[in-house]
Amino acid sequence: MKLHQLEALVASADAGSIRGAARSLGLSQAAVTRALRELEANERLPLLIRAPEGITFTEHGKVLLTHARIVLNQLEHAHNDLERLRGRVEGSLTVGVTPWITLTFLAEAVRLFRERMPDIRLELVEGLMAVAQPLLRDGSMDFAVGQLQPGASELEFASEAVLTYESSVMVREGHRKVRARSIRELLDEDWVLNFAPDGKRDLVDYLFTRHGAQIDERRIVRAQSVATLQTMVEQADMCTWSPTILSHVPPFGGRLRSLALREAFEPRQLGIVTRRNSTLSRAAVAFIDCLLQVIRRHARSAKKEDLALFKTLELLI
Repeated sequence: MKLHQLEALVASADAGSIRGAARSLGLSQAAVTRALRELEANERLPLLIRAPEGITFTEHGKVLLTHARIVLNQLEHAHNDLERLRGRVEGSLTVGVTPWITLTFLAEAVRLFRERMPDIRLELVEGLMAVAQPLLRDGSMDFAVGQLQPGASELEFASEAVLTYESSVMVREGHRKVRARSIRELLDEDWVLNFAPDGKRDLVDYLFTRHGAQIDERRIVRAQSVATLQTMVEQADMCTWSPTILSHVPPFGGRLRSLALREAFEPRQLGIVTRRNSTLSRAAVAFIDCLLQVIRRHARSAKKEDLALFKTLELLI
């Protein structure tokens, strides 16, 4: 298995055709075709399905494609680090960020990072781990700031805990159930929740079943973005379950009410999530340092708004 063969594989996937891959790599179509055929011959497995409208991948090809992306991304990180040691500070960094970090500490961390590494091309991907994990898996994302999902993902990813945060059931200010004191009083309401494609059962169990409450799952709407979730809560009168900190920060502060329910929801951990056994680039290490510096500064602050934030947060580092 050679580097140019992996490059041809990834370029073909990105372009959707061998012709497009050849164009992006600056090679002839024959050279790309030869590299792919050599790769299939060496591995003695069919990797691509060729058709007039383009190419798709076999199951073997999809598995190899994931590893190929990781290899090429790691090599790019190595090259960028060596260039920085030579005095050239070029390179890129892709970071996944859970939404409530975006609303609190992210802007300051980015400003600090830009002062420290102004020539790094930075990409920020907002979303929960359901969004981040596939990008971490194929090497498209360097690391994520979020909560590592339990189960099989722990075999693929590692997480260094940064802080714990409280979560609670929320409704809009003025909602008819704003004085509810049990999850059972909310079973006849519609809910909007954000969860991974395979995470609905665990979430229903966590919010309802373990408390002896049974909800009609048709009442649950899955939201893929914070904006959608906010709209459903404020304009469709739905209930949600989110980090409690959202009720203290714009644009949610003063618009969402955290309910004082009898049912307890244990604090959750937020951490720096990476592919297990991967090596972070110097830029990634610098960004994490900037983020932790900002969080620590707010944790030590005596400002009213910071004291309100850390009523629901606990710093672990």
